[in-house]
Amino acid sequence: MAFAGFGGSVMRERWVDAAVTVAFEELEPVSAFPVVPGRRWGPGLWWSATTGRHVASGSNAMRAQLMVLDRDPDVVGLAGRPVRLHWYDEQGRARSWTPQLFARRVDGTALLVDCPSHAAAGGERALSAAVMMERVCEQVGWIYRRPEPLDALLAANLRWLAGYRHPRNQVRPALTAAVLEAFASPRPLIEGVEAVGDPIEVLPAAFHTLWHGHLQVPLDKPLHERVLVRPGTLPSSEALTAAGPHREAGGGRFREVP
Repeated sequence: MAFAGFGGSVMRERWVDAAVTVAFEELEPVSAFPVVPGRRWGPGLWWSATTGRHVASGSNAMRAQLMVLDRDPDVVGLAGRPVRLHWYDEQGRARSWTPQLFARRVDGTALLVDCPSHAAAGGERALSAAVMMERVCEQVGWIYRRPEPLDALLAANLRWLAGYRHPRNQVRPALTAAVLEAFASPRPLIEGVEAVGDPIEVLPAAFHTLWHGHLQVPLDKPLHERVLVRPGTLPSSEALTAAGPHREAGGGRFREVP
């Protein structure tokens, strides 16, 4: 496997060794995200509320998954494309794959995630790599995901709440405490907000608490002023999204390229 060292040089180590010694969540991308002419969404940076730093991303589908992971209470670190894995397939041919996202979990394990724009994105090569990524993650107690794209309504709701993820929208601790108290019992959003004060000031704090899971609304329905808000227990990203299926497609044995 290969990754970008802190000095910018590309480092190589055995997978089973690096998985327990390298802080991938601290690393820059091992290679740049490609720019595809004519595509509406291109490479960019996502400011992570989890880490307080930017995470490189390469597509709209990837940013959608970053939103999910950034809200996951089990995730404590995020990075875009920090590692490339190399192996030989069953025919002895050298193969490689760079998962799009890395997420460190609170228990020290990790997720490798690819973010296809549709189930068959990337063709046979991507599906074969998905099989191999599952195998290598299993070796070290990690998880690999290739989730289906987010439902359009769920993605829209997360984008709205993400606009208030920055700590500046907390406004001040006393206001946040008042918002939480206002929704100690479920009630419509606007009723609780108006009970606290001027909606222009209070709504950003309310949306900030919704992003961080201190309050909760159904994300499978449109957000509006009468949406029912209740005290929150934020679900994990596994509960929020379902992994997409993939076929067994010639993954080969995991024998690392020296």
